[in-house]
Amino acid sequence: MERSLLMRKPRTFTAEFKRQVVEEVLSGTTGPAQICRRHSLSSGLVYHWKKQYARGKLNNELTQEEALLDRINKLEQMLGKLTLENEFLKKALQNALKEQEKKESSLPLISPLSKVSKGDQN
Repeated sequence: MERSLLMRKPRTFTAEFKRQVVEEVLSGTTGPAQICRRHSLSSGLVYHWKKQYARGKLNNELTQEEALLDRINKLEQMLGKLTLENEFLKKALQNALKEQEKKESSLPLISPLSKVSKGDQN
């Protein structure tokens, strides 16, 4: 095999180029296969760029649906964190109460002082 084929550098594409290709695919004016042939791209790569585009990772605005899904993911993460924190605090409170009960039960019981009579004062 020829050495130039073996030592070939991977191509890099700018975010602008990726966005143009994806927007061309999304416009529907040209088929994805034709766009891939024109730019010598694999269909898998274009599909990957479409997913990035939908997530707003090609310097474009997030679609409303993707923005909402992103918000849902962040809220779910926050909910999970708060749930763990809540469980931790509940267990800490239970342990503190158990320790308090142990201390109270280990103390000797002292009966209240009764009135001591000073002789027989009737």
